[in-house]
Amino acid sequence: MSTFMFKANTNNITPVSNTFIEKYMPNARGEYVKVYLLGLKYCVCGEPGINSSMMASILHLIETDVINAWNYWNDENVVKLLPLDNKGNFNIQFLDLSDNFEEKDENVNLLSELNKDSIKGMLQDIEKLLGRTLSPKEMTVYIGWQNDFNFSPELILLLIQYCVSKGKTDYRYIEKLAISWHDSNIKSVEDAQIYIKKHEDKWVKIRKILNYLGIKDPEIMKPQEKILDKWITTYNFPTDVILRACDICFERINKSDFKYIDAILTNWFKSGIKTISDIEVKDSRKGSFKQPKPGNAPKGNFNNYEQRDYDFDDLEKKLLGWDNND
Repeated sequence: MSTFMFKANTNNITPVSNTFIEKYMPNARGEYVKVYLLGLKYCVCGEPGINSSMMASILHLIETDVINAWNYWNDENVVKLLPLDNKGNFNIQFLDLSDNFEEKDENVNLLSELNKDSIKGMLQDIEKLLGRTLSPKEMTVYIGWQNDFNFSPELILLLIQYCVSKGKTDYRYIEKLAISWHDSNIKSVEDAQIYIKKHEDKWVKIRKILNYLGIKDPEIMKPQEKILDKWITTYNFPTDVILRACDICFERINKSDFKYIDAILTNWFKSGIKTISDIEVKDSRKGSFKQPKPGNAPKGNFNNYEQRDYDFDDLEKKLLGWDNND
């Protein structure tokens, strides 16, 4: 949960810049506009701050929408986010939009790019995929991938289509994935298809494991994701082997514990165990050391002496002195 602190003077009205209404509002998502206006109202009225959870409740949004909204307006140079700490808390400074014309030169370049049929067609297809009008900044970002990343229009459309299929339509998420593809040396549609299949195959396994452990996708943390990736990619364990380790964890400590499961799988990996059959063979070897039957016990620390037969009735008589009364 994030807390946002506002810097402003107290006032009884909330003035909204015409520049915001004419230039920024038409291209923004409705929930982002709602967050901006409520934040502006609190700022002008002298409210010291409000957390993202409260804003989400007031506006009937989810908390991530509130956080994404402030990031969006920061990227659009409408507000300035100033970190207060490393816990997601910020000061928000509302910028003077009447002087905010930093994108003039960029828009001139954008207009010239829009004269190209291939660019115009690509952007229209992107708008259809996303189901909304693109902002000038988004258009510039997508066009820039052709020069910066050497992405073809077909590759860009495939990337965005993939994001949409995952329910991710925020351009910052899309941009992060584009950077990831570039860093992974993806240069063609074929490269992307191989990457997507490999990535999706991994996440199918991850979701199955998480579901088995009773954990939902959004609840997984980055360290846990790295451990899961190690089991699947580095150790190359089949899903059934990982689930067997989960079973053992439950049997021994009655709860799911990533470190405990990781210790089991790491031990199996070092022992060369790769399949359920290998696990069964190992368990059967352990089972060969059965509890000895009475009278047939092997000599050990406790049994390492010569076995004798005793007449306990006779011993009792001797102990009590009755043997002298015969």
